[in-house]
Amino acid sequence: MRIPRVFVPLPFSSEAEINLPETQAHYLTRVLRMDAGRPLFVFNGEGGSYSAEIIQASKNTCLIKLGHFTPDNFQSPLNCSLAIGISKGDRFEYVLQKACELGVTQIYPLFTSRTEVRLDTARQSKKTEHWQQVLISSCEQNGRNLIPQLNTPQSIIEFLPQATADLKLVLHHRANQALNSYATPQSVCLLIGPEGGLSEVEINQAQQQGFNPLALGPRILRTETAPLVVLSLVQYQWGDLN
Repeated sequence: MRIPRVFVPLPFSSEAEINLPETQAHYLTRVLRMDAGRPLFVFNGEGGSYSAEIIQASKNTCLIKLGHFTPDNFQSPLNCSLAIGISKGDRFEYVLQKACELGVTQIYPLFTSRTEVRLDTARQSKKTEHWQQVLISSCEQNGRNLIPQLNTPQSIIEFLPQATADLKLVLHHRANQALNSYATPQSVCLLIGPEGGLSEVEINQAQQQGFNPLALGPRILRTETAPLVVLSLVQYQWGDLN
């Protein structure tokens, strides 16, 4: 039987007893139907994880006791930032989930000239909270104990001057430079457009800010496919996919 992993945004210490927040308690007791004596793993995003055991369980309440601490975070040695145009529907959530699985460190949601998603302040806040939960759920599944940093959505013009990395790459299907033409970096920033890609103006602006063009072959990839392909490639080339 699979032992569940649960994110709990509380301070931890060995042998501590913790009353889980209502959301996590409901998930364990009502969704998974776990009761006293069942094991689980918990992490709080500060690094490492604890084994734990349920010692009391009732409707929407759950008391656990922490056990052994494991310091592993399963972080890639490559610090990888993904800056990507916000896409429609559940495509962006899919990108967040899979990017987390592929070891991304930071995510910058961008408004570009071809971004069709429009968010007022209230909707943007609600969306950002939802996207954060997508990343947390992905970490619960994939074993990561440090949640990727999700930055506030911003325009590509605001983002470009602040982008920092040893190697900055902008996907450009008319470019002819492949990944293996670049020297091994310690950090990389990937810039990818929404549906329809980045405009010529935006690509030129990115290159003026130190971004290098990157091609991924002769075919045009969808906005939810491109980041997963390039993340897989950089993690294979310079990270921990081998």
